[in-house]
Amino acid sequence: MNRRDFLKLSMYAGCSCLLPSYVRAAGALDNVVFNSAIYNTNRPQTIMIFLYGGASELAGNFTNYNDFKDLSQSSYETHFGSSLTSTANGFWVEAGGTYMEELLAAHKLNVFRTCFCQVRWDNDNRSHGPCVAQNQRGSFNENASGIFTNLAHVLKEHGHIDESSKLPFLTMDGDSGFYAIGDLVRGSILSPLSLDEYLDNPFSRDNDPENASEMDLLAQQINAPGKIRDAFEKRAEMDTFIETIKVLPDPNLSLGDAYKYEDNSFAEKLKTSMKILDANPDTQVITLATSGLGGWDDHNDARNYISRMEQLFRGLKSAMAHIDLITDSNRRDRINIMVMGDFGRGVNLNSANGWDHGNLQTAYVLGGRAYFQTPGIVGETVVEDLGSVNRLYLRPHESSYWFEPLSMASSIYSIYGITNPEVLTDEMPVINPLAG
Repeated sequence: MNRRDFLKLSMYAGCSCLLPSYVRAAGALDNVVFNSAIYNTNRPQTIMIFLYGGASELAGNFTNYNDFKDLSQSSYETHFGSSLTSTANGFWVEAGGTYMEELLAAHKLNVFRTCFCQVRWDNDNRSHGPCVAQNQRGSFNENASGIFTNLAHVLKEHGHIDESSKLPFLTMDGDSGFYAIGDLVRGSILSPLSLDEYLDNPFSRDNDPENASEMDLLAQQINAPGKIRDAFEKRAEMDTFIETIKVLPDPNLSLGDAYKYEDNSFAEKLKTSMKILDANPDTQVITLATSGLGGWDDHNDARNYISRMEQLFRGLKSAMAHIDLITDSNRRDRINIMVMGDFGRGVNLNSANGWDHGNLQTAYVLGGRAYFQTPGIVGETVVEDLGSVNRLYLRPHESSYWFEPLSMASSIYSIYGITNPEVLTDEMPVINPLAG
């Protein structure tokens, strides 16, 4: 973040650079029931990884391959060659499946193969914009406030975060619908602090350290009490705090070769996120995209999907090993990582050797054993062949458990102490196999 951006944000929000704060309009948030005892027991910290573009579900669910491969418009074997192996539990070996098996065996990974949007299926809706908006807001109202905007409001209202909280909500994803304002009235408000994997410090005055204290003092003298003055008051504190995190030891020095973070932008973001969560119990949520790996809109030549999924799960394996380095065993089980996207893909390999949009995705939940069950693999799918080009999909088996994507939001709300999350998620319940 450059100086201009920080100054703009400071004028916008004052001390809310530490805390998203909202003046609530009438609506669903007024009906939330919050249980502080649940929050205090769980003390969750969440990394949300969003796969923009809509990743195919096949990496985590290769179980139906033999049922659809001969129905496909283009040949899987011709396009992918020998990279079409299934693990014992039905993961795509070459697309991160080996890492999934390792995490599954260690009871660190839950794979939900039937995250299926029936509402979109019924309305033939597979467009990026609405699907991203709905999933990040936990509502089919694309103009609703974001999941983590709502969460910030609730935690602040009940005194679990306040102006002294350091970096409670962070994004390494830029502007995101997870923090959309929706119908809230803008008051003392700021989107979460945006950082990059190198912790580029928006509070630093390294270019003029001799005058930094003098500028802070001057700001207190010339500004009336309020947002701008509060922002300058917190600047030095936050500068020191971020610099402290920056000099923490590289976890790669302690991780074995098989677990070290790779040298790519996504792995660095994940490593930095984990360092922040370890060092700072105030941080509630960090949102990530997968920049550095590429996008997931694989309409054409889907071969790169394989390497992207391999790198994604290699990074997740490193992150889960990183959690094991935390000396406090109680805190180790409080960090969770969730992975989802816009939607899944069809399983027809089209004329461009890619996949078109679908309504079923594989969602992943890692860690969080202090409050999540660890069901492992959930859901069974079948092939739906509608008899025309690009109408070849996976759907939940008629006897299988499945859930709408908005249930991801309900599950997040529930671990943070909201006992009736359905009021925020169009009545979509918590993911049942995850419920503690």
